[in-house]
Amino acid sequence: MGKRILGLDPGLAILGFGAIICQAEVKQMTKVRGKSTSESVQLLDFGVIQTPARTELGKRLCTIYEDLHTILEQCQPDLVAVEKLFFYRMGNTITVAQARGVVTLVLAQHQLPMVEFTPGQVKQALTGYGNADKHEVQQAVARELNLESIPKPDDAADALAVALTAWFHQSEC
Repeated sequence: MGKRILGLDPGLAILGFGAIICQAEVKQMTKVRGKSTSESVQLLDFGVIQTPARTELGKRLCTIYEDLHTILEQCQPDLVAVEKLFFYRMGNTITVAQARGVVTLVLAQHQLPMVEFTPGQVKQALTGYGNADKHEVQQAVARELNLESIPKPDDAADALAVALTAWFHQSEC
């Protein structure tokens, strides 16, 4: 049995999630991180939690709270990886921080360990280049998980990238 890692890309309007399962035994080497993804990591699930823009803030946070509980019950992760807050627009940063607070609370209620990665760390882990563009990261996600196409929506692909980054940073699944 492998280790289940849930990646989260927090947001108030859209919170992306992506779950993978990795195996401790690594048989082949890939160029990017030295682990064989075809034999040692598999996609479990991915998607998004969406909250309507015209809905009261408290109700939107409650939706994230309830839906994340459901996702955790379904995925049963051993570890949760969360993208660190990236400051780019102050108005958006505050609402994302509020959503992250809900995520942190839910993870604490489930007593799940959490690791965090900056966008640059995720880019570096998946592409070998900390300034890679979004499409390069998404292509790497599809390649690492042996998918025929890039997962959609983008927030779910970003969450899978965070989960893969956590796996790459684990010394052993």
